[in-house]
Amino acid sequence: MRGIFKVGKKSHDVLLTRTRLTWTAIIPESPTGEGSVPQAGEVLLQDVFAVKVKRRRMAGQQSGGAVLGLALFHSRRRGQRLEEDTLHLHNASAEHTHSWYNTLKELLTGFSTRPRYVKVFINPSSHKKEAVHIYRDHVAPLFKMADVRTDITVTDRKGHALSVMKECKLDEYDGVVCVGGDGSVAELCHALVLRAQLDADSPENPVRAALPLGIIPAASTGSTDVVSCSVHGVRDPVTAALHVVLGHLQQVDMCSFSSSGQLVRFGFSAMFGFGGRSLARAEKKRWMSSSRRREYAVVKTLARLRPEDCQLSFLPAKSSESSLFGQQDQGEDKELDTESAEESWMTNQGLYLSISVMSIPCLSPHAPQGLAPNTSLDNGSASLIAVGNASRSEFIKHLKQYTSSSGQFSFPFVETHSVSAVRIRPRSLIGWSEEESEDEGDSKNTPIIQSERAALPWNIDGELVEIANEVLIRVHPRLITLYGEEVNEAESTVTCSCI
Repeated sequence: MRGIFKVGKKSHDVLLTRTRLTWTAIIPESPTGEGSVPQAGEVLLQDVFAVKVKRRRMAGQQSGGAVLGLALFHSRRRGQRLEEDTLHLHNASAEHTHSWYNTLKELLTGFSTRPRYVKVFINPSSHKKEAVHIYRDHVAPLFKMADVRTDITVTDRKGHALSVMKECKLDEYDGVVCVGGDGSVAELCHALVLRAQLDADSPENPVRAALPLGIIPAASTGSTDVVSCSVHGVRDPVTAALHVVLGHLQQVDMCSFSSSGQLVRFGFSAMFGFGGRSLARAEKKRWMSSSRRREYAVVKTLARLRPEDCQLSFLPAKSSESSLFGQQDQGEDKELDTESAEESWMTNQGLYLSISVMSIPCLSPHAPQGLAPNTSLDNGSASLIAVGNASRSEFIKHLKQYTSSSGQFSFPFVETHSVSAVRIRPRSLIGWSEEESEDEGDSKNTPIIQSERAALPWNIDGELVEIANEVLIRVHPRLITLYGEEVNEAESTVTCSCI
């Protein structure tokens, strides 16, 4: 379509194609025949999420009114952020305006990945209890503008979202939206995959989640929001909401965590050793602010730094991407047959200060390049980072490198591998105690051995999980779809003052 609209105070020649809308100022020719070349403007339709007819209405008038033209609501990119913007096209002809409006609406409905009805979960206690206000002030207006209907559940306890997801009729919705922090995200990601497994009656093999998940971070300076940052690059609710309404979909790998043959949960990352112990200490200080609690736990765990004595086994990831995705892309999410590939497992027995397994880069303001920069969102493998026994000072140097662009793995006691499965077997079911003796000194070569039944603290997606036996971690390619896109670096506004 082509027509004349005023943009600002000048008349423009406006051209609409199936992919974009462009406008060029109409400049009268000068008497000498000379004139400046007009600057053209452009908006891609893939960035437009709503179009409305503008009308002049009297105070209190709810409907009707003289037609003034069109308003196109679209996103514009500023670095990693997406911002809302509006293009006003003025034309007093009702017939002309409605013809353009109908055509634009028809084109926008052609974007099949954009949701029309979503299930929203809001965690009211997330961070500084900001989630409800963030949804109401920043997210709900965008959803309303884009004609996205919502069914809202405000959770009142841990596990509430999981219980609702097990029962609700998912075929009514186009997507699920989570407003909260790392814990809420972890619960809903686990719930979506578990529900798919239950619906498919596939207790042994994980099944790809049926609906995409949108993650709206309930922003707070003390949070990490690693999954949100990994698909948005920033911890910004408007950016996250625009990814949802524009239907930006990103397939993401997940892991299953099992112990004693039983599924513990699905997730993206796990930390054993230092990461698990520091989280366990932080959980005992819930009365502190999240940032203070984290700093306290890190410092306390560093002061009592001890290695874990365990057997670490891993199955290296296949180098060929087609071999990783071949079975899954044929429809069935086949489980990796680790038993038949037993000869491929690599095993080492030793002392480890920290073991991390991450299927996504885990970007955050604290680690802009990610805790696992050697992996990506959907490459079908996970990054295994094993930190062997070392002095406290050397371990601190390793931790500090995460805040910079590189160098965290350039230590002789740090090894990294791209893996498809990992098994961690404590040698004597090593435990830990908050009441360790203060005057033991830096006995870094002495693992702490409690009773045979002592549970070990694990940090799985920021949640404390205590497991008493060996843990088997398997990577499942593209198990879930998130609203967002692959990013290389997170926006960082945080400086670490604890080490």
